Amino acid sequence: MSILTWTYIMVGLTFALYLTIAWVSRVKTTKGFYVAGGGVSPLANGMATAADWMSAASFISMAGMISFLGYDGSIYLLGWTGGYVLLALLLAPYLRKFGKFTVPDFVGDRYYSDVARFVALLCAIFVSFTYVAGQMRGVGIVFSRFLEVDVNTGVLIGMAIVFFYAALGGMKGITYTQVAQYCVLIVAYLIPAIAISLKITGNPIPQLGFGGTISEGANAGKYLLETINGLNTDLGFAAYTKGTKSMLDVFCITMALMVGTAGLPHVIIRFYTVPSVRGARLSAGYALLFIALLYTTAPAVASFARYNMINTINNTAYADAPSWVKNWEKTGLFAWMDKNNDGIIQYSKGTAFKDKPTFTKETGAHGQRLMSNEPSADNGNEVYIDNDIIVLANPEIANLPPWVIALVAAGGLAAALSTASGLLLVISSSISHDLYYRMINRQASESQRLTVGRVMIGIAVCIAGYFGINPPGFVAQVVAFAFGLAASSFFPIIVLGIFDKRTNREGAIAGMVIGICFTFFYIVNIKFMGGTAWFMNISAEGIGTVGMVINFLVTLIVSRLTAPPPPEVQELVESIRYPRGAGGAVDH
Repeated sequence: MSILTWTYIMVGLTFALYLTIAWVSRVKTTKGFYVAGGGVSPLANGMATAADWMSAASFISMAGMISFLGYDGSIYLLGWTGGYVLLALLLAPYLRKFGKFTVPDFVGDRYYSDVARFVALLCAIFVSFTYVAGQMRGVGIVFSRFLEVDVNTGVLIGMAIVFFYAALGGMKGITYTQVAQYCVLIVAYLIPAIAISLKITGNPIPQLGFGGTISEGANAGKYLLETINGLNTDLGFAAYTKGTKSMLDVFCITMALMVGTAGLPHVIIRFYTVPSVRGARLSAGYALLFIALLYTTAPAVASFARYNMINTINNTAYADAPSWVKNWEKTGLFAWMDKNNDGIIQYSKGTAFKDKPTFTKETGAHGQRLMSNEPSADNGNEVYIDNDIIVLANPEIANLPPWVIALVAAGGLAAALSTASGLLLVISSSISHDLYYRMINRQASESQRLTVGRVMIGIAVCIAGYFGINPPGFVAQVVAFAFGLAASSFFPIIVLGIFDKRTNREGAIAGMVIGICFTFFYIVNIKFMGGTAWFMNISAEGIGTVGMVINFLVTLIVSRLTAPPPPEVQELVESIRYPRGAGGAVDH
């Protein structure tokens, strides 16, 4: 059977599974809708948390970043992994003891202020929409290549699927759907990784093959990483194992990703779905194990893909190029411009075109798609390759069977949809619970609140779909911005809310507003207005660390210059720090 047929089978079966779980798990109460009734087992919650956290950026884009950037790309691996450890050990049990539905709920009650609640609500929505943009782009990429439909059509299909199981089952439906999605995505990631590791190094364990020697071909007996270093430098790129960023920028990006992870509202809310504080600790441990399966494999996948890609396209006649080249060319995520009219693909350092490829309806002399773009005259590179295709194209590059290629497509969709559903629920619950119920209509009935929640999921899906069709960047880049915004807004307020009873509402509000505004405007200035990294040459991806420090300083200073919190709030903070008992989610 063809790749397309296998893809329809794999995607159809997995979508049918997700929709069935959503129907069986449908809820009629707000507690079921927001926190799955608080009765999810630690093992299931660990799987759901891993799926929620390992988004399209983890599955699709992270290995692509490492593959193209080498050492510099590893900061995403380090930051996201370290961030989850930070969240699991530092915050999860205490937030579970507090027992609220949402992060704005925690902020509003801890800082005894509807203004603080509203600022936190705006931050949660802003961070979540930034993050969900990356997921919808991932959905569009998978659909455009493997189901051979327009990217916009793919995004619309993904929107419909997510809306169905998020609106019907709420957190309960999302949780058990994410358990299934984790199983799909991890199998889809490991099977090709094991197969390619065997093919290149003769070792079935990718983590060991990554540091091993090549088993056959012209480079047989050479270490894989040493060979890639040579291939990279021969083409003008930096050595694969060498970094190009300053140590300060590497530190800031890694730290922003770490503390951003610990401040992401869609991950934090997962710890409210288990029945006890002990359950929160156990589910955090399980999730770390499940995450490690993918994250320790990603550098190997990136290296295998880099090695195979260079060997299959560089100095190859376009007419004889492997099928993956022409398959991905149809999506616009791979492009070749024959600058010297010799019919040979030349891949080297530098951007091939002045902008991303814009294809015409014509074909060139060698059958390639033609573009209206002007070529970059300052280098000989003729190839454009989008970072986000590496994991998805990897099985094709390695000539694996069509069913494996289709399985990877299903895994990519599972990763994108699992995180998108969690983010959409955060947006919905922030508006329906924190804004509508807690601030506008305290007499709202259970059915009214559920209706508002489901309507808000629908509106959020439409906005997310717009960003999927008009993405502001590639997946990992967009997600990195979301982590920076979360780092500069939520993390300091949550940490100080737990560990410093002197922090008050005035400090929290000032810290959140100044922290996220500084980070947002710095990112916009660099990425969308052509500005330079003016603050100590720290990149847009790393500026969240500076925003976090500013937030901490502003919150602490303002809190010390204004009245302390009421005694009952200080007693509440004392009780949070001793997480004994279940502390079930309450709604008051």
